[in-house]
Amino acid sequence: MTRHEQTQQSATPAAVRDLALRRVEERMGAVLADEHGRWAAEDQKASVLVSDLAAVLRTGRDRARSSLLLTGYLAAGGDPRATEAVDAAAALEFLDTWLLIRGDVRDSAALRRGLPTLHVSHAAEHERNGWRGESRRFGEGAAVLAGDLALVYADRLAAGLPPGARRVWDELRAERVLGAHASAAASAAYEDDPWPGRCVSAECPRGCGAGWYAVRHPLLLGAVLAGRPELAAAYGAYGDNVHAGWRLRGFLSGGPEFGGDAELLRDVLFDGQSRSAAETLIGELAAGAAEALAATALSPVWQAELGICGALLMSAGR
Repeated sequence: MTRHEQTQQSATPAAVRDLALRRVEERMGAVLADEHGRWAAEDQKASVLVSDLAAVLRTGRDRARSSLLLTGYLAAGGDPRATEAVDAAAALEFLDTWLLIRGDVRDSAALRRGLPTLHVSHAAEHERNGWRGESRRFGEGAAVLAGDLALVYADRLAAGLPPGARRVWDELRAERVLGAHASAAASAAYEDDPWPGRCVSAECPRGCGAGWYAVRHPLLLGAVLAGRPELAAAYGAYGDNVHAGWRLRGFLSGGPEFGGDAELLRDVLFDGQSRSAAETLIGELAAGAAEALAATALSPVWQAELGICGALLMSAGR
């Protein structure tokens, strides 16, 4: 056994996963550096969009989806030295960046994690330079193109996935688009419900703005990449419980998707008894997630690590 293999065996699950996450960061950085170098040599204006993506990705903090994918993959016995899971996790981050940028344009958001959003910064650039046309339209167009570029890189990284993983990827990608539109249309038609109760029920809509791609699909990708598709049911049950608890926590803590009517419901109409009941429900969902993992043949240390991942999501509510 090599010293590298001995180190891998003695390392904690969190350390092995975090090492893989660093490889994801390196993979994304290499893609962006290569692309920026290529396009800067041809057309400096074209390379600006690559710089935009790098800036948006640098503001990412938790890498929750890629962390879940890698944890599910490693828990299922995936090889920590393989590249497929790293590429899939990097693809998830680019995909998330794509829809995040598109969402900022659609919502006319001025800031993203304390910094001006891309459509705002490009509109300011247009106005500052006195360019032809309307600044707002130029800014929105540039941001949309930056988002589309993120999707290109996501699909490029996912191109080598095996067929089973590619099916999950394609489903996840379609669900993100359809769910975003469904949520925007429901909000425009005054049909959105600020209380995330449907996430807890058997009627949880997979095609919503916070659909299964948030928790369930990254885990399923990890299982398939590890050659353990039989874990789909257990990972699905675990993911459903974590997803519901995460959404409830987001409502209680005032997460980014829970302003407006949700704020009124939470701060004005939601009394202490209602909040206590919601906390109890989150605890029950955490127990349900643990039961789903206990029914698997996963090692206890990896069951515990997945439990920690779920608990962090349900405590953050982001």
